[in-house]
Parts: sequence; C-alpha cells; structure tokens
Amino acid sequence: MKVAFLLAPEGVEQIELTDPWQAAADAGHTLRLVSTRPGRVQAFHHLDKADTFGVDQVVADARVDEYGALVLPGGVANPDALRTDEKAVAFARGFFDAGKPVAAICHAPWTLVEADVLRGRTLTSWPSLRTDIRNAGGRWVDEQVTVCRGGPSTLVTSRRPDDLKAFCEAFLDEFAAYADRAGSAGS
Repeated sequence: MKVAFLLAPEGVEQIELTDPWQAAADAGHTLRLVSTRPGRVQAFHHLDKADTFGVDQVVADARVDEYGALVLPGGVANPDALRTDEKAVAFARGFFDAGKPVAAICHAPWTLVEADVLRGRTLTSWPSLRTDIRNAGGRWVDEQVTVCRGGPSTLVTSRRPDDLKAFCEAFLDEFAAYADRAGSAGS
C-alpha cells in the first residue's frame, strides 16, 4: 500500500519519522515523503538539527486517492507549521473523509485539531496537547498507543519516542486491515 508521511519543511523529530518509515518499508509499503515545500526536510533530535530527507511530493500536488494511509510524525515545530498550511490540513482531513487510516505521534495531533477530525474520538499525544484535543471534541487518554476505530477512518496515536515500537506495531496492523478491506494494496 502507498503511504504518505506528511511533514513541514523543518521541525520533525527525526526518530518519529525514521522508525515508522523503516517499519512501514519493512512491511512492504511504498512510502512517499509529502511536504509543504519541495527540496529537503530538516529533522531534529529534540532541539538540535539532525539529518535532512528528500521530499517526494509537494502537498499542493498530492491527492488522497493516491494513498492508502497517512502517517503524521511529531516534533513540536513540525505539526505547528502544518496546522497553519491550508493544503496540509485539507490533505490530512481528506484521509478521514475517505475512511483511510491515519497514524499520529507526539505533537502531530495538532494538525488533526486544525482539521477538525477529532470530535468524538479517543486518542493520546504528548501531554501538553491534552487541552487542545479536548477543546476539539476529542477524549484524551494517557496511554502508550491508542487505536480509535470510531467513524469511517481508524486513528492510531501515541505519546512519545519511547512508545514507537507499540505505535509502529499498531499502525501496521491497522494499515494491513484496511488494505484487506479495500481489496487492493494500491488504494
């Protein structure tokens, strides 16, 4: 299945990109790094610059129907920038509208708050997002990983890098279940 990883041009927490990316690649998914600008994305190890990663597609040119699932890595600056970009927010919302699975870790649910897709959903995140999630109509819980199957789209969320193993296992299970239901690895 083709999976979009949506990132701002800088500010993603590197391990929250690389671990899910590697897990999805190892599971046989086709991966594309989608960003708001072409070129390279600057990742960080908390506040220190880390590696850069090449952008495969600009979100303005991306269509939800090209992908089977979406991954939203965290870092503080990454989702904060994405939630101010109308095309990025619309792209994320489109996965919910299409009933496709979405995985978000750490601060990434900020983008989903802006997309107005959390109403009635149970999720987790970095603890400082608790009030934002509640104000957006979601139910925040402090758990390693949460899978919310409410509505047509499944949402997998996790709190922090320490939860990456459980996060990757959970979203890979949900992506596989979606691919089985969709009957096609390409949708």
